[in-house]
Amino acid sequence: MTQPHWKPQLAKAGAGGGGVVEVTRPWDGAVMATVEKAGGEDALAALETAHAVYQDRGAWLTPAERIEILEKTCRMMGERAGELALQAAAEGGKPLPDSQVEVARAIVSLQSCVDCLRGERGHGERIPMGINAASLHRIAFTIKEPIGVVLAFSAFNHPVNLIAHQVGPAVAAGCPVVVKPAEATPLSCFALVQMLHEAGLPPTHCQALLADSHEVSQQLAADERDGFGQVVERIDADDGAEHLAAGDLGVGVRVVEHGALKRGLGRALPAANDLGA
Repeated sequence: MTQPHWKPQLAKAGAGGGGVVEVTRPWDGAVMATVEKAGGEDALAALETAHAVYQDRGAWLTPAERIEILEKTCRMMGERAGELALQAAAEGGKPLPDSQVEVARAIVSLQSCVDCLRGERGHGERIPMGINAASLHRIAFTIKEPIGVVLAFSAFNHPVNLIAHQVGPAVAAGCPVVVKPAEATPLSCFALVQMLHEAGLPPTHCQALLADSHEVSQQLAADERDGFGQVVERIDADDGAEHLAAGDLGVGVRVVEHGALKRGLGRALPAANDLGA
């Protein structure tokens, strides 16, 4: 029986040439699928594509479009929950009941992003004016915009929900995202990203890949086009805020949102503040 083969989920055809990894079941070593890795050229091209989308305001998705995409994805995940749980249990080696709970939690994670976009936290705020001579007959308000490209490096222990925690807020915020799952458990990530695409998310807004080497991963992580990482680094340097661990995008959103408003960077992520792992 031929096993499924996944290529990097890139918006543009890649150069190829990366290695191929076999995804196996931990308990018996049986091969579930093969995944083609992305070399440095393809990984940086994915980042360049994402950055170009961010710079083109005409390519940004409206909040209504993001809500529709996330809601469709939630429905698809619900319809395919059994399949997702079996796959996550098989590639991660966890008991099936644990993976069933994880998939249900991942759906809630994406729905939380929708709820945030529909609520007050997903929008800007009006600043009181008319309270002194200088502010008479004036209005002032803030708006929230995408902060830049999000690079999401995920761990192996919750292959569905960690991706939902990282990619969901990025999509909700309108930030193009490049996600790199753990090499041991990439299939759940690719399945979720594929569902987002089926739900209407342009491939340019969410790409998934396995890096061919640690050096390629380091190139991505150090690239200045990673808008999320650069803002976190700035906040950390200025305020002593906490560093981010893998999967902590819920915490990261709070840090970035607080820092962007406090430091006047002009942009903040309109993602769910209560989406912690």
